[in-house]
Amino acid sequence: MTLVRYIHPRTTTLAPAFSRTPWLGLESDINRLFETALGDFNSPVFEHRFPVDLYEDKDNNYVRAELPGLTREDINIEMVEGYLTINGDRKVTDDDGKVVETISLSRSISIPEAIVADKITAAFEHGILTVTLPKREEVKPKKVTIAIN
Repeated sequence: MTLVRYIHPRTTTLAPAFSRTPWLGLESDINRLFETALGDFNSPVFEHRFPVDLYEDKDNNYVRAELPGLTREDINIEMVEGYLTINGDRKVTDDDGKVVETISLSRSISIPEAIVADKITAAFEHGILTVTLPKREEVKPKKVTIAIN
């Protein structure tokens, strides 16, 4: 299935400048927003990317990536200058088991500085990679009980 974008034909009016409304350029602004945000999904930029989920609790930040068809040996994870980079190589084989093609997957995610880089861990089970990024002690929420006089 191919996505085809329909552009509604515009009608122009020769209205005087004093009758301009804030809604006059809204359609073109919305079109420009969607074009820049979504881009062309058929472009090679999106071809070798994979979806990731980012979430957190009070102690950790998490990055979860679905990487079906990969093994632990196919995945490489690096943390360099505030970016977590996940690389993977998917090998496509023919009926005889011979590798026909290798597809390289890559994703880089900006990580906040409030984590302990030395204690990052990763787990890979059933095609799902979960990277745990522990928060520093000073950014964890703390409960303080205040006595009433």
